[in-house]
Amino acid sequence: MCGRMAITLPHEAMAQIFDAVPSNDLPPVPDYNVCPTVQVHSVTSDGGVRRLRSMRWGLLPKWYKAPTDGPLLINARAETIAEKPAFRAAARERRCLIPASGFYEWTKDADGVRYPWYITRADRAPLVMAGVWQEWQQQDERLATCAVVTTGANDTLGRIHTRMPVVLEPESWPLWLGEAGHGAARLMRAAEEDVLVCHRVDRAVNSNRASGPQLIEPVEE
Repeated sequence: MCGRMAITLPHEAMAQIFDAVPSNDLPPVPDYNVCPTVQVHSVTSDGGVRRLRSMRWGLLPKWYKAPTDGPLLINARAETIAEKPAFRAAARERRCLIPASGFYEWTKDADGVRYPWYITRADRAPLVMAGVWQEWQQQDERLATCAVVTTGANDTLGRIHTRMPVVLEPESWPLWLGEAGHGAARLMRAAEEDVLVCHRVDRAVNSNRASGPQLIEPVEE
């Protein structure tokens, strides 16, 4: 599962890291509380040319008549992505990278109180998630939309949630983007145990209106 994220890297740095041509409509950074249905950063490759693009987080299948016409598809399960009608063509033909600084997950106590955790890379490098994307158009409305690919959590994250995003290392980016032939399916697995770290953060982030760098600061458990 990945339902909220943070992105703090400047656009110029993202373009350099991915060797990508940046679009003019990229979402503003930093954003410490990126929510579904807003614009996120993504990297696509076409003919060997990478582009840093803005996409709506929440993939819209072509048969949706409106953005609210069906379930909100912010995640695509690796185990079924090749079978689900909403994702299978994108999994073959339209894969992307979704960069972030980290993402949030929640645990609940016996009373149902939700406690947020912030997950980021142990080496503090940008966290790059596997994604799929889809162009959606109805009448005069046209959107590029995406979903984060998820898989079963490793032991490190398993105490927080049963699912985690597929995290891609730099050497895997060309294969996922379709630049290095076939075989991207083998990348859809949990990250090694030492790749990610997590810490509790303030419950202020439970609100999708919260903002500011204090959202990712650790608090006592």
